[in-house]
Parts: sequence; structure tokens; C-alpha cells
Amino acid sequence: MYNKDNKAFLDLLKKGNEEAYVYLVATYNKPLFTYALSLTKDKAQAQDIVQNVFLSVWKYKERMGKLHSIKNFLYKTTYHEFITEYNKKKALSKLEQTYIDMLNVIVDDTNSELLERKISIVKNAIEKLPARCKEAFLLSKKEGLTNIEISEYMNISIKTVEAQHTIAYHTLRKLVGDKIKTILFLLFGLPENQKLV
Repeated sequence: MYNKDNKAFLDLLKKGNEEAYVYLVATYNKPLFTYALSLTKDKAQAQDIVQNVFLSVWKYKERMGKLHSIKNFLYKTTYHEFITEYNKKKALSKLEQTYIDMLNVIVDDTNSELLERKISIVKNAIEKLPARCKEAFLLSKKEGLTNIEISEYMNISIKTVEAQHTIAYHTLRKLVGDKIKTILFLLFGLPENQKLV
């Protein structure tokens, strides 16, 4: 029987000893699941969290030798995994709501012919934007790059990137008004972690 917190056991984990890893999972699977369930109130999510915790242990097993207590590490990792999943879920909910809002606008637009015409106008207008303005705009909307990434890619300041976006939106809004959000959504979708405007 292993002493789960002694250096010898941690060294075995660090070296990737499968027997030690199996023993660790068998010993802590149930208590970690109970703890995760108390946080999530959802059995499937609690199981996923615990599975991710043990995967992390295996992935970062080289660090095990530096721990004083594997038990403390497992519980802390479970908590951090819960926080990560919670934040992802919150972000996903916001993203889903944005999609729903956009789709509702599209469904409510009874004049599809007019909408198609506006899409065509926006596409043509984007093509006619000044070269640097067009590049910065498409890197954001088509490629999903952040302002910092665009700044580095184009070798221009973030303020210049923001200015180019402002020019693009101002030009497009003059042509189609508030429908710009819907039209950009139809043209490019919504890159993860990005807003339309």
C-alpha cells in the first residue's frame, strides 16, 4: 500500500509509473467527484471536471515531485477546473445569446430581397475601402484576429488599428444603418471572443 503523500510515491508519479497513477485515481476519484458535485450540482459536469483533473496530473506528472501534498493539489486543481468550466460556460452563454439575437433580427426581416441588396452593398463597400483599412477590417472580421494581433501583423500601432476599424464601420453604417450588425454576422459569422462592434 502506498503512502500517498510521501516523496517515494510522488517520485513514482513523476516518472509516469502507471501502477501509482491507477492507485491515485482509485483512491481519489470518489472524494473528488463528491467535491466537484458540491460545486457544480451536476453529475455529468462533476465527472468531466474530475476526469480533467486526472488528465492534468498525468500531463504534468513531472512536477509531482515538488508537491508536499498530492491531496491538497488534487482538491485545488478540482476547484480551479470548476472555475475554468464555469467561466467558459458563462462566455458560451453570452456568445449563444448573441447568435440568437442576430438570428431573430434576420427572421424578423420580412423583406429578404432588401436584406440581400444590403449585403451586396456592404460587400462592395468593403472592397472599396482604403487598402490598409480593408486589410485591418478583414483581419478582424474574417480571420478573427484581435487588435493586438492585427497591430503586430500589419506593423502598425493599436491606435491605428482602432482608427481603421472606426473608418470602416462609419463608412458601412452610412450605407446600411443599424442593419450593419446583422449583415456582418451573415458575411463573417462571429469569431469567438469577439464582438461585432
